[in-house]
Amino acid sequence: QVQLVESGGGLVQAGGSLRLSCAASGLIFSINAMGWYRQAPGNQRELVAAIIRGTSTNYADSVKGRFTISRDNAKNTVYLQMNSLKPEDTAVYYCNAGTRLPGYWGQGTQVTVSS
Repeated sequence: QVQLVESGGGLVQAGGSLRLSCAASGLIFSINAMGWYRQAPGNQRELVAAIIRGTSTNYADSVKGRFTISRDNAKNTVYLQMNSLKPEDTAVYYCNAGTRLPGYWGQGTQVTVSS
């Protein structure tokens, strides 16, 4: 089992920035991939960003150039730096980790971007 605890969500104006954090515990050795998903009301959950084996990254087209995913192996933590936020980025953001994605889920953190 892997436990994930997210933090860093909140309310921000359009154009602002937020950084999400996700600390992992439990069977850390099993984690090859970590990522962030989001789900807005009425929408399906979508993959926003992923980092594989701590180096290879990929992003949804909608966030390329604005969001950056990174991982601190010493702290077993993954981050999502979100810049130039838009109202359409408003959603619950979920951390995910496992041998592959999707794996284990965090509880989610709300990000609200006001116009």
